[in-house]
Amino acid sequence: MTHVNVLDPGASPLDYYGFELRRLRESAGLSQRQLGDILNYTGSLVGQIETARKVPTVEFSERVDAALGAGGLFSRLLELVLRSQLPAWFRQVAELEARAIEICAFQMHMVHGLLQSPAYVRAVLGALDENDLDDRTAVRLARQRIFEKAEPPIFWAVLSEAALCQEIGDREVMREQLAHLVSFERNPRINIQVLPFSAGAHAGLTGSFTLFRFTSDPTILYTEGYGSGHPSANPATVKDCSLRYDHLRAAALSLKDSAELIRRVMEERYGEQGDSVA
Repeated sequence: MTHVNVLDPGASPLDYYGFELRRLRESAGLSQRQLGDILNYTGSLVGQIETARKVPTVEFSERVDAALGAGGLFSRLLELVLRSQLPAWFRQVAELEARAIEICAFQMHMVHGLLQSPAYVRAVLGALDENDLDDRTAVRLARQRIFEKAEPPIFWAVLSEAALCQEIGDREVMREQLAHLVSFERNPRINIQVLPFSAGAHAGLTGSFTLFRFTSDPTILYTEGYGSGHPSANPATVKDCSLRYDHLRAAALSLKDSAELIRRVMEERYGEQGDSVA
């Protein structure tokens, strides 16, 4: 008799997802392979998700909902699953991102996670550890789904010019990433300003930080270290960094000039003309 791994649906959102997937599949009288054929995935993948060894994707969840008549159950569960896969210290940040009506971020050396392209995400997460890179990339990209809500937050990002010049991945990855930034140019809810090198000393020299504003709750300041996050609602600290952010936005290029600089860096630093040898 084939051993069947028994999941505890209360162990985690991923376990619950797998438990429900197996329950509804068996109720439909389908084997893992048969369901995989219907979904256009392998039966092995279905089995890995059922046993909580693989993180499901948006596309997989939507197809399962349709195939098993689940009424959107798996698409709804996916939000909890992906959030639970974030590092424990970062889960509170994802919750802040999901609840905030306005997010103001300053980034020193890399593009903010909410603005990262898939290839850039893989390069960042794979810098020291390539284990489970597909799943970890999907989890980080899932944070960007906050912009798909009926009322997405206003997002304001001030990026140091250094973030455009730090070559993460390779030149093709950077071209794609900068093109991704430019794609937000006409989105009034996602605003990107570049703080140029010519700004010199500025109010953000201490490091990157993010401010989360809510309808009724106090504003939260978030800073980050190696493997740890530091949210704070201390009024004096929040007031100080709010003032710093105002100065950073004032010192940064306008939205239009920022987009033009991003295009220029994309073409001059990472453009295809640089591939040829003189």
